[in-house]
Amino acid sequence: MSRRSERTSRLIQREISELLEREVNDPRLSKLVSVTEVTLSPDLKHAKIFVSTLGTEMNKEDLLAGFNNASGFLRKELASHLKLKYTPQLSFYYDDSIERGARLLKLIGELSTDEDDKISSHNSSHKQRR
Repeated sequence: MSRRSERTSRLIQREISELLEREVNDPRLSKLVSVTEVTLSPDLKHAKIFVSTLGTEMNKEDLLAGFNNASGFLRKELASHLKLKYTPQLSFYYDDSIERGARLLKLIGELSTDEDDKISSHNSSHKQRR
C-alpha cells in the first residue's frame, strides 16, 4: 500500500469513527462500534471498511445493514470533511478479530488456572508423602 493510500485510509477511519460518535442516529450503530481497518483500492475509489462490535450474530447482521443504510450519508460527510479528489465508494465488512482475541484470552486464562490447580494439588500431595 502506498504512503498516500495509508494516510488516506487512516483519515477515513478516523473520520468515520468521529461521525459515528457525533452524527449517526441509527440505533443499530449506537452500540460499541469500532472501525478496525480501512483498505483502499489502488485508485482510491473503493474503500473496504472493517467494523467490529461485541454482540450476538443478529447484531452483526443489523450492524452491517445499518452501515449500508448510512453509507450515503457517511460518504457525503467524508466528501465535505476530507476534501479528496474522489470520495471512495464505501463497503462495510464485519471484523471478528476482537471477539477472537477475547476468546483466546479467556482460553489462556482457563489453561493458566488449570495449571495452577495441578501445581497446587501436586505440591500438596508431595508434602503429604514426606
